[in-house]
Amino acid sequence: MYEQKVRLSNEIGLHARPASIFIRQAVKFPCDITVEKAGRSYNAKSIMSVLSMSASKGDEIVVRADGQEEIEAVESLIDLIENKLNDY
Repeated sequence: MYEQKVRLSNEIGLHARPASIFIRQAVKFPCDITVEKAGRSYNAKSIMSVLSMSASKGDEIVVRADGQEEIEAVESLIDLIENKLNDY
């Protein structure tokens, strides 16, 4: 299991378009991936789960992966959050 914390900095957090981009990246990896916010865990490969998290700008989340390519998965999703979602 591998995990990293990240703070959301894009204007709308993980809602609508940013959430769909995040999920498209997550499903590329064969491991189980979850996102944790405020002690609750959400399936990072499910649009309904990620949207129900209601993650907004400034929220701290934990991206956690378990299985094959877990490190690559977490680092890829952290990079996406920190560097590529700011346009949304």
